[in-house]
Amino acid sequence: MAQVSLEGIRKVYPNGFQAVQTASFTIQDGEFVVLVGPSGCGKSTLLRMIAGLEEITEGTLKIGGRVVNDVDPADRDIAMVFQNYALYPHMTVRKNIGYGLKNRGNPASEIAAKVEDAAKMLNLTEYLDRKPAQLSGGQRQRVAMGRAVVRDPALFLFDEPLSNLDAKLRNQMRIEIKALQRRLGTTAVYVTHDQVEAMTMADRIIVLNAGRIEQIGTPSEIYHNPASTFVASFMGAPPMNLIRAQVEQGEVRINGYDGLMPAPASQNGPVTLGIRPEDVVLDDHGNIPFRVDILEELGAHRLLHGVVGEQPFSVMIGKDDAASTGTVTLNLKPEALRLFDTETGRKL
Repeated sequence: MAQVSLEGIRKVYPNGFQAVQTASFTIQDGEFVVLVGPSGCGKSTLLRMIAGLEEITEGTLKIGGRVVNDVDPADRDIAMVFQNYALYPHMTVRKNIGYGLKNRGNPASEIAAKVEDAAKMLNLTEYLDRKPAQLSGGQRQRVAMGRAVVRDPALFLFDEPLSNLDAKLRNQMRIEIKALQRRLGTTAVYVTHDQVEAMTMADRIIVLNAGRIEQIGTPSEIYHNPASTFVASFMGAPPMNLIRAQVEQGEVRINGYDGLMPAPASQNGPVTLGIRPEDVVLDDHGNIPFRVDILEELGAHRLLHGVVGEQPFSVMIGKDDAASTGTVTLNLKPEALRLFDTETGRKL
């Protein structure tokens, strides 16, 4: 295991493009940290700098207390699992898993024992003599993980490893990867653009946007207390409702309805009001009109999509709750309301 520390890390390409803007954070021993954000936000670049596959423009990177800015990837005591598996098609599963150990010159008996242990751990024992073409996508991903496991690294790096799998396999592999990391206790950094993966797998999440860190926190902190409108809209399925509101005389008002929540004493004028769809209550005696345009059935619950004061709005209700299109009224749970600055998007 290893602690990973980034101090003022930046990545600027020769053309002047700044892919990562001053990233500073510490990943503790045995922690599972997920870097999440949209395409082009800098998450894979950050991972590649940790791996040594991308040169660091500025800042200090430490793995296990050792500065590794100029250390070759092979000497960083890391193992990386890629999106495309990177398996050798002409080799059996057994040889694929043990290939790195063979290259290191480990004794054949030691390689055989480690391969058998990894195969048992990953339910690959019966496939050891097959070649990758004879395996499913999930099995191939497990082989790639097995190749990483046998090296007994201080740090696991995962670069969108599940993006090539179908939805059912992704769900299964999420559980398997998290369980494996828990069992081994190895520090892990995982990159994904899928916020569901981030929420379900991470001890802590680092949300990136346009090369900068928007927020670092536990899944619960990120979900319930987003630091910006970007985080609020990116994390969560469906995302947080964000609508225009007004602060007047110390109260937040929407569509003329006041008393939603007390506002900061220094705040006055327009704000952005945020609330999760599950924190909205349909109420025949509610004060806020909501026009329901679409009713979406999702099995365990239902989503109502429409508008509040001509602003897009969604409400989540139970699968057995009555609902139909048309205008209804609702109330917002005061404790679940969040306020954001309309210009900066930052939480007030």
